[in-house]
Amino acid sequence: MKKNRAFLKWAGGKYPLVDDIKRHLPAGDCLIEPFVGAGSVFLNTDYKSYILADINNDLINLYDIVKTRIDEFVRDARVFFSPEFNQSEQFYALRAEFNQSTDIYRRSVLFLYLNRHCYNGLCRYNLSGSFNVPFGRYKKPYFPETELYWFAEKAQNALFVCEHYQQTLLKAESGSVVYCDPPYAPLSATANFTAYHTNSFSMGDQMNLARLAYQLSSENDVPVLISNHETPLTLEWYAQATLHRVSARRTISSNVLQRSKVNELLALYR
Repeated sequence: MKKNRAFLKWAGGKYPLVDDIKRHLPAGDCLIEPFVGAGSVFLNTDYKSYILADINNDLINLYDIVKTRIDEFVRDARVFFSPEFNQSEQFYALRAEFNQSTDIYRRSVLFLYLNRHCYNGLCRYNLSGSFNVPFGRYKKPYFPETELYWFAEKAQNALFVCEHYQQTLLKAESGSVVYCDPPYAPLSATANFTAYHTNSFSMGDQMNLARLAYQLSSENDVPVLISNHETPLTLEWYAQATLHRVSARRTISSNVLQRSKVNELLALYR
């Protein structure tokens, strides 16, 4: 079966692991994702309904606009995918406009432009909340029209919410299934990748997520699947889950030789 790609580029996106994730995701009526990211799992599963959350309000606003104003959005966003906007001066001017704008629709159009033109498709903000990823220097950034329309169609059965993962998890009722793709635990002390969002995900958050997952499965009968790196710490955190190992290529390193295969864990609480 053909896999559907997300319209955003996303560090740690789950497109390469979709088949492994689907293999271990239990059946249910509603899939809840507290860390939706680019939405690859949502785009490649077939639940009746979805609750898709993220702490990044730019992301959630963008998804709501794609869901409700797709034709207008595609028309307005396409303009920025021409050679004149694929230059560093234009990129930095539009990045500055994005950081100053309070117009949700305009920010959404610019968010897609920045995502496709910035370095590695990273989404990173500084401490004052400004998007600060540099220009990516790609020959011809791809305009994801097909992917946008597929997302908009699937999104008709989805509710998008901007909130802390704990609030999302508390919405899970019997019949729901939860998939968590938190910011990954670092592979080493030096590998702690700069926060995707100004609210960085701490060791305490990682442990709290595991605790909540166990609680949801044991007390509320809601299965929870969590993905993460396989490290001594994650093996400890997910001791109460059934663990499945998958190997995935990490592509965040700028050095191709360092993009080695790392074991990832799928921890299933049920």
